[in-house]
Amino acid sequence: MHLIRGIHNLKQSHRGCALTIGNFDGLHLGHQALLRLLDEVAEKNQLKRCMMSFDPLPHEFFAGGLDRPRLMNTRDKLIALASYSPVFCPDYVLLMKFNNELSSMTAVEFIEKILVEKLAIKALVIGDDFQFGHDRKGNLQLLQEYGAKHGFEVDTLDTHHMDETRISSTRVREALVSGDLKACKNMLGRDYQICGRVAHGDKRGRTIGFPTANIHLHRPSTPLQGVYSVTIHSGTLGAVKGIANVGYRPTVEGDHVRIEVHLFDFDQDIYGQNICVSFHDRIRDEKKFESFDALKNQIQLDCHKAREWHGLTNN
Repeated sequence: MHLIRGIHNLKQSHRGCALTIGNFDGLHLGHQALLRLLDEVAEKNQLKRCMMSFDPLPHEFFAGGLDRPRLMNTRDKLIALASYSPVFCPDYVLLMKFNNELSSMTAVEFIEKILVEKLAIKALVIGDDFQFGHDRKGNLQLLQEYGAKHGFEVDTLDTHHMDETRISSTRVREALVSGDLKACKNMLGRDYQICGRVAHGDKRGRTIGFPTANIHLHRPSTPLQGVYSVTIHSGTLGAVKGIANVGYRPTVEGDHVRIEVHLFDFDQDIYGQNICVSFHDRIRDEKKFESFDALKNQIQLDCHKAREWHGLTNN
């Protein structure tokens, strides 16, 4: 899988591909079904597979990203794709910068300038509700019309459902906000996960007996908030069970969102390592405590619950 940052970095070898387009935020089962269809279409026509996505996401561009926290940053998306079966992993990920120029492009301009002139696509794979272009006036009918004109086929996928409800990034986000991580896992086909580099924190956790690995999110907001049972994964450590707090740390008047992970029965220096945190069960909301003693007592209770969830003997 190769990342192409921007249309200006396309090479001749990238032209003539099978393409799918979307935000792919969360890479839920609906997205995975679309990528599976892309693989089938590409194999049938002996084409390379390309996934076009955007940064910022369109809704972030128009609303500043504060209305709907992103489920994945670009790095998380690439890590997830690389971990899947090869049928879900495209040959190229074309990351388009969503800006004034792209947002003002009409649907016809997008087809002719991007799909035909720049990419010379041979096949397009989209969801049945796909809309695009300025004011979202582009649709399946328009794509089929221009596909016949320019020689690319258009394949569509029906909306993916779970319990008679459409699976969407919005529904995944709502499950995370409400703390229903089981429903989230069912829609994603895996535990929800955030990846990042372990950074130095203020080391207050050590003073109360709960050292933490700190991960800065580098995003304005997250759908997670509170205390969770988690497992971290890395190439060097494997899987390690623990507990995590996601939020602003109001007891110490934190000013940005971070993940603080306390690992059970673990004593290694992992500063600077890239890890992924899988979230299993929400234990409670984040709250402000009147003292560090009160915070320490609550963390002891939280750890007891997390250990129970993991099936570990409580100490």
